[in-house]
Order: sequence, then C-alpha cells, then structure tokens
Amino acid sequence: MEWTSLYTKQKQLDAYIESQHDLSDKDLFREKYLALLVELGELANETRCFKFWSVKPRSKPSVILEEYVDGIHFILSLGLEKGYRYPTDAVNAIETDETGQFNRVYDHCTVFYHEPTEEHYHQLFESYLQLGVLLGFDEQGVKDAYLQKNEVNYERQDQGY
Repeated sequence: MEWTSLYTKQKQLDAYIESQHDLSDKDLFREKYLALLVELGELANETRCFKFWSVKPRSKPSVILEEYVDGIHFILSLGLEKGYRYPTDAVNAIETDETGQFNRVYDHCTVFYHEPTEEHYHQLFESYLQLGVLLGFDEQGVKDAYLQKNEVNYERQDQGY
C-alpha cells in the first residue's frame, strides 16, 4: 500500500487535535503508545481469538475492521511523532494463529517504546499489517475504513469528544 496520503491525513488530524487541546508543544509519544496498546486490546476483544472459555462468536468483520484502523491511526501518529515512515512493501501474514500474531504485535510495541528506532517502527508496523492480512483485510478495505474513521475523528473533536 502507498502510505503517503494516510500519513498526510494523520498529520492533519494530529495537528487539529493538538491545536484544539493546546498540545502543540507537548511530546505525546507515551500517550500515543498507550492508546495503541488500548486499541490493540479492543481489537483482540472484538476478534475473541484468545477467549478459549467462551462460545460467543466474534464481532462482525466491519466492527473488527473499524477497531483495526483505530490502531493504524496511532501507528501512523507514532511514526509522525518520531519522523518515521513505513515503506510501501507488500505484506503477507506469517503467523497462522491470531493470538500468536497479537502477541507478536504487542512485543513489537514494547520494543519500539523502549527503543524507538526506525527499524523497530517498521517491525511494529509490519507485524500490525500482518495481523490485518490474517484477519482477512485487504489494502483497499483498510484505506477506505481509515478514511471513514478519519472523518469520524474530526466530527468527534468538533463535538467535544
């Protein structure tokens, strides 16, 4: 996927949020990192892949996709925070187990938080994209869902969310 347009949209949204909340001079890396972890947990919760004790089915694909793109928002934002961009390489899932891939993403989040290098950012982003492939999402679906959620995020800011 070509990520330039999404980085541009995310940069605009971040600037809007920061201006609305007088945060233009604040380093938000820790907050964005924690937000990503929360979104990752919400995504896992919707897939129910780890809930071995439950027979309740997973959420609808549209709900899971919306949670997934919430994570994309924060991964893009973390990249912007550090001045990193993800290259446009194609990604294939390497895990066949959703729980295993979620754990991989969490691991890459932790490594990036403690050592925020460009290489670690790329590893985090790639593992998250691999999760998306494993969940059945294609590039166009992710991009479309991101753009829809981006509009919702602006509306929420305008409504005092």
